[in-house]
Amino acid sequence: MSAFTEWGGAGGRPLPPLPEDWNRCLAVAAHPDDIEYGTASAVARWTAQGKQVGYLLATRGEAGIDGMRPDRAAPLREAEERAGAREVGVTEVEFLGHRDGVVEYGTGLRRDIVRVLRRFRPEVVVSGAYTVRMIGGLVNQADHRAVGLAALDAARDAGNRWIFPELAREGLEPWSGIRFVAFAGAERPTHGVEVTGVPLERGIASLAAHAQYTKGLGAEADMFAPAPFLTWVARTSGPAMGVEAAVLFDVHPLAPDGPPPWA
Repeated sequence: MSAFTEWGGAGGRPLPPLPEDWNRCLAVAAHPDDIEYGTASAVARWTAQGKQVGYLLATRGEAGIDGMRPDRAAPLREAEERAGAREVGVTEVEFLGHRDGVVEYGTGLRRDIVRVLRRFRPEVVVSGAYTVRMIGGLVNQADHRAVGLAALDAARDAGNRWIFPELAREGLEPWSGIRFVAFAGAERPTHGVEVTGVPLERGIASLAAHAQYTKGLGAEADMFAPAPFLTWVARTSGPAMGVEAAVLFDVHPLAPDGPPPWA
């Protein structure tokens, strides 16, 4: 049985919807196109609600096209990412410039993400799974693991003035307003976002903007054609929420949502 068909809440109960009572979100990913493989459909739903979403990419994706030198691939992939972001209502896209394929988890990466968190001041952070295994039991890529874990840790670091105090000298005061970090592509999701209809269509258009990258996949290009691939994933995920199409997330709260049970 596919891991996709096993998703659902405890005891077979549907997964709850990811809370949407917030206004600002930062999506943090390793490469151009990472957000577009599913999360962008949720972003389309959120921007249609009037929420502000920004994108932060650790790399410019320069090692992602086998037949193209990194110095040519980097600006092309950056342009495709900005175009894909516009398809789902995102205009703020930032690149950290870490080297594609060899991103290292550590204080440098955490600091770079904290800098943007303190400037953007989101209530929610979304990223990709940081575990060795991801959706369907597949082995996760190294950059994804490093960036996902760094995003989680940076979300807490952002509120501590004694971690990376040099950022205060840049005029970036601590930001402790992040409620939770949500990871797409996780092996065991806890929440979902319904993307039936227009959000899914816009998510497909967002991935389609990465035409040169997809072409560069060679024999795999047809396998990951945006419309059939994203439609299949969303419709396979939908039953976990009891809806037609969904994007699923593993949600990590940073603080209790409401009064703690012992209060």
